Amino acid sequence: MVTIIGGGIAGTVLAGALARDGISATVYERRDAVGAGAFLVLDGPAHETLGELGVDTSALRAISHPVNGLAVHEVSCASRVVPGAGRRLYFRPQLMRVLTDFAAAANADIRYGCAVGAFDGDTVRVGAEAVPVAGPLIAADGIDSMVRACLEPDRPAVYADQVVVYGVTDNAVPLPSEQSLLHFQIHRVGDGPRTDAFGHLWNDRIAAWFARITRPAISGQDVGFHPTATWADAVRAVAPDIPDVVESMLADTDRVHVSNARDVPLTAALPPRDDVVLCGDADHAISPAAGVGAREAIEDARALHRAITTDTSIAAAMATRRADIVRERTQARRPRN
Repeated sequence: MVTIIGGGIAGTVLAGALARDGISATVYERRDAVGAGAFLVLDGPAHETLGELGVDTSALRAISHPVNGLAVHEVSCASRVVPGAGRRLYFRPQLMRVLTDFAAAANADIRYGCAVGAFDGDTVRVGAEAVPVAGPLIAADGIDSMVRACLEPDRPAVYADQVVVYGVTDNAVPLPSEQSLLHFQIHRVGDGPRTDAFGHLWNDRIAAWFARITRPAISGQDVGFHPTATWADAVRAVAPDIPDVVESMLADTDRVHVSNARDVPLTAALPPRDDVVLCGDADHAISPAAGVGAREAIEDARALHRAITTDTSIAAAMATRRADIVRERTQARRPRN
């Protein structure tokens, strides 16, 4: 028996994979359904991992859009295109529908509308009821993890100095850029290393875009959807050299989703435990600028699945995952020649 807090990507995939192998998994999710949010990109390794855990990859392909490459454009620098490497773009509600169908087919017990308000080591408080924790407790409860706050109160999420604005047009919008490439228009902030970015991808069915804007954080109550006009000028300022693309996107987008980019640093993290372990964003959230958060959560789920199904140390599995994550992020930050 395994108890999982959080029914997002990592929690749902892990519950389904465990149940598929005959291990009872109960998920407590505070929302009535999981699927709100904008869009995300999964790369080839993420798809391989989902297939290994039993998710129907043909169902994933049916709801997603190919990303044939990453095109990076920066003023005064030569543009470059990186191969797509199996990347596909997903709208989060559609991705979660496939993952919840996978978990339901495996008879995972996902309890929506069950907010867990506290954890004391032996029980979790669900509403007014103290529920005993059965088996290991997996905390996949996101960047504002209640379990991490209990275990490691000195490791809160840290603002990454950028607000992220996501938009999806109401119609397919043909653009002068090459379709099915995820374009990044980079705009350097001042003389330092920090950059803002405007990104977009379009094909004959959809057009999606985002802007990363360096500025003070917005308040928690302002996180969520806003009329596009509220953020239009800030978005224009990020990519002044491609006004035709930006204006086409803004004109056909009714509302945008706005959030603070935040990280959960692994520096000074307490060692993982076998009885309770943090997973995905709850342990090592990273700004969307890195583009790897969802894949890291999926790979966490695989590591936990392997440890639980082979009756080996969960703590050791997650210690290895942390080391892999730190190594990969360090390599990604190294300047290209």
